[in-house]
This record gives sequence, C-alpha cells and structure tokens, in this order.
Amino acid sequence: MNTMNQGWSTLVDVPQLAAALNEERLRLVDARATASTALRVVDTRFSLADVQSGAAQYAAGHIPGAVYADLNRDLSNLDRRGHGRHPLPDSEAFAATLGRWNVTPDTQVVVYDAADGSMAAARLWWLLRLIGHRKVAVLDGGLAAWQAAGHALQTDVVNVPAAAPYPGQFDLTQVVSADEVQSRLLQAPGWLLDARAAERYRGEVEPLDRVAGHVPGAVNRPLGMNLRDGRFRPSEELRAELQPLLGAYMPDQAVVMCGSGVTACHLLLGFEHAGLHGVKVFADSWSGWSSDTQRPVATG
Repeated sequence: MNTMNQGWSTLVDVPQLAAALNEERLRLVDARATASTALRVVDTRFSLADVQSGAAQYAAGHIPGAVYADLNRDLSNLDRRGHGRHPLPDSEAFAATLGRWNVTPDTQVVVYDAADGSMAAARLWWLLRLIGHRKVAVLDGGLAAWQAAGHALQTDVVNVPAAAPYPGQFDLTQVVSADEVQSRLLQAPGWLLDARAAERYRGEVEPLDRVAGHVPGAVNRPLGMNLRDGRFRPSEELRAELQPLLGAYMPDQAVVMCGSGVTACHLLLGFEHAGLHGVKVFADSWSGWSSDTQRPVATG
C-alpha cells in the first residue's frame, strides 16, 4: 500500500515517514515505479546563535535520504535590505534550489528540523506552498521524535540528480507587506497575530532586533502554545483556541508574524492543522517593521 497516495500537506508522523521511506527504497529497485511515488526528505536544522551548526549536525547524522536546506542560503535572500533578518528568497532562485533537490510537482516532500518544526521546517513548508507545491508536510516532533522511535541516522551526504527548476512562482498575494500592515493599524484586534515569546512581544527583552515591543494591535500567540511534548496538539484543541483569537475576522483576513518571518510559519502551520485555512504571513515581521524608525511601536 502506498502511504503517500493522498499526499501529506500539513503534518506527518514518524511511523508514516518510516513506512514511506521503506516504500521508496523498494521503489528504487522496481523498474515499474512511477515518478508520482517519489519522496524527498529535507533537513532544515538551524541555530540563530551559530549559523554553521545546522550543517554540522546534518553531517553528523540525518534521516536517511535527506538533503540539507540552509535557512540563510536556501530559504532567504540576505542581500535584500529593509525586509528584516530573513528576507524571502527570489522566486526564481528558490525554484532552482528545488530543482537541485530534484523536487518536481509530483514529489512528496517531508521537512524536519531538530524538534518542533519552528527552526526552520515550517519556513520551508510555507515556501513550497507559496510556489504552488501542496504535497509537503512537516515531520511532527522532528529529528528528536525520529530518534526517540529508535530509527537510524545516515552520515553520508546525500547527492541527488538535479531536475529542472520547479515550474512555479511565488503567490505574493499570500505575503503581507509592511505598508499593508500599516494601513490596517486602526482595525479591531484579531487580524494580526505575533508568534514570538511573550516577553519579547511585551518589549521586556529583545535579543535580536533594534527595538523591543510589537506592532500596535497585534495579538500575542507564542508558538509553543500550539505544542505538547514537542509535537502539535490535536487539531480540535487548536481550533478551539485559535478561532476565538481571530475575533470577527475570517482566517483569510488574518496575518501572522514573528521576529523575522520564520517562526510565523510555524503558527501558520498550526492554523492549517486546525482547519483554519488561508492565513497570510507578514514576511518582514518585527525585524523589518522595527527597522523603520517612523513606524509605531507598542509595549506591554
């Protein structure tokens, strides 16, 4: 039985991935296999404190068959100025990166990081959706859950035959600009949700950006509230908590943000897992917003 027949589009658990990898191993020795059964696993481990550590951890051991994605190099364009610490990559460059990983429209992609998906599995999940790829899911619990289940790691660097650049472009209607956020500041709360830790949202500490605080009117929803023991809580539980935060707004009127547009994607994944579809991302997030001294800042 092909475990990927229906396509995974939000979360996948360790037993599902292990079974799919076994199917993929068998597929590679079956001349009758079709491209539609292809699976690509991507390791996105990254640390803001040590930007080289993710690649080093990948080299030390990763899920068999996984390629590595670097947040700064592959999932951002650090040459773009005024768009925060992790500006979006160019659509064409990201399409080429997907081709380098041999990701085609038929490929089922599974992304993971060290644990909960916030650094930076959910970011890659969102970028794939942004370019039009729907068969992508985050491994719930990440590498920690894989190892806790007793599964082996691979140390060899995985080289895959390159494909053509992915045939898609970013749907920028799903990306909210700072100007759009500015234009909505007088609207009732519920449309903008901030995934940062509460103390950063309140402005009590700011370890990364030039100004402490939050966008006026933003509602704080720390991403950790969506988790239990490092994994996403059941969809029904999340929906019961997330839907009231929106107030009178429909999900497709809502926007999520964080420090630099990375962990906001984790909150977006929580909304999708809860069945609340269509939330957009303020990609510049707080680092982009606070880089302009003319923009208002709230604390408390």
